[in-house]
Parts: sequence; C-alpha cells; structure tokens
Amino acid sequence: MPVSDGVHQRAMALPLGVVEHLGFYVYALRDPRDGAVFYVGKGTGNRLFAHVAAAIERPAITEKLDRIRAIHAAGREVDYEVIRHGLTEDQAFEVESALIDWLGLDDLANAVGGHHAARRGRMTVPEIVALYAAQPVTLTEPCLLIIVNRRFARNTGAEQLYEITRGDWVVGPRRAKARFALSVFRGLVRAVYRIEQWEPVVSDGPHQKRRNRWRFVGTRAAELQHLVGGDVSAYLGQASQNPVRYVNC
Repeated sequence: MPVSDGVHQRAMALPLGVVEHLGFYVYALRDPRDGAVFYVGKGTGNRLFAHVAAAIERPAITEKLDRIRAIHAAGREVDYEVIRHGLTEDQAFEVESALIDWLGLDDLANAVGGHHAARRGRMTVPEIVALYAAQPVTLTEPCLLIIVNRRFARNTGAEQLYEITRGDWVVGPRRAKARFALSVFRGLVRAVYRIEQWEPVVSDGPHQKRRNRWRFVGTRAAELQHLVGGDVSAYLGQASQNPVRYVNC
C-alpha cells in the first residue's frame, strides 16, 4: 500500500478509520532516488511516519536518519509501503524479521536483526543442523559475548573474525573485569579470545558515531576452544542494539 507521491510526507498522519483497520502492520521505507528499501519496521497507528519526524526534529546521527536527511536534501520524499497489515503483534514480529533476513542487514539501516532472528532466522541447511545439534555450554569465566550477526559471513576467515569481534564497542568500566571475549553468531560460539588489553577508539570529530568506543587486543584462548560450536543463546537475553553481553563480570 504505497503512499501517494503527491502528498507532503513530513506532516502526514493516517485517518483514524484507516488506523483502526490497519492494526499491527509491517512497513518499508524506500529511497526514491534508487528505489532501494533501506528500513523495515513494525508498528501501529502512524509509526511508519515517525522516522521522518525524528530526522527533522532530532540531531541524532544514525544511518537511518542520515539517509532520510539525504533524501530531503535532494528535494525528494521517502516512499512508504505497508507490506502486511491486520496482524497480531506476534505476526508482525515474524513478518518484520523475515523481511530483514531476506533483504539483509548490510543493505538496511536497521540497527539489529528481527525478532528471534538469531535462533529462527535465515540459515543454510548446515547452519540449521549445527544450531540444533549444538550443546548448551556453561560459562564460568568472566567474559564478554560479542554478537557479530551483522558482520559475520560464511566465508569469514580467522583473521577477519578477530578484527570484527574485537571492536569497536560501547563498553563501560566493567570491560576490565572480563578475561575472555567470545565471538557469537546466531547463538553459537565461533571463536574465543583472551583479552590482553583495551584501547580507546579515537574519534575524527564531534559527530562521529565511534566516539567513546573501545576495542580489545587479544589472542586465541587455547584453553577455552572447547566452547567453540557451543550454544550460548541462554546468556543473550532480549534483543538489544548493543551487541555486547557481560557474563560473570
């Protein structure tokens, strides 16, 4: 259900009767300059218009808001599409998650994957087998679980995996208590590193998204290699934009 191109979208609101019929829905934001979908979301009411309002009213810098501002700077307006409507909230979560999986986070401005994507999202058959054959592991050491779902690829090598795991992350003083870092993809441990030190990420300017971030310097933790392939999903909790979880620290 695309919104008419002739309507100025910065002040748009759906009629009350339309809102009542829509219920929960899943929507996409499309860039009119190239036709690419750059964001997928779920909501009720006028949720699909909230992102444009945020881009106009707030100074926050995110990939999504910057894309919207660039569209406006080019004299264009965001295109909206409602993909499915009349859904329950649980159904909306599932449709949203499936769309994000299919389009891929690399091509979207979504900060995180969809609902239950790590456990039930898009996978190859070998990944399905590995997931359900994996044994849950118990973590006794102070460690960080670093979720690399957005950056991990099936052909990621050992050196590249280390680089994407070690940073840059928003972590507080608790980082000093962690002795190990576990690289986690889809709830399974892919690598374990001994943390030797932390170094701050130097920002190039006041508006860089990498300010106040840290990366660790580490080595392969030979003594914990038995954890590789293990299931740590019980430690991950609810979805969060911060991909770092503290365990025992």
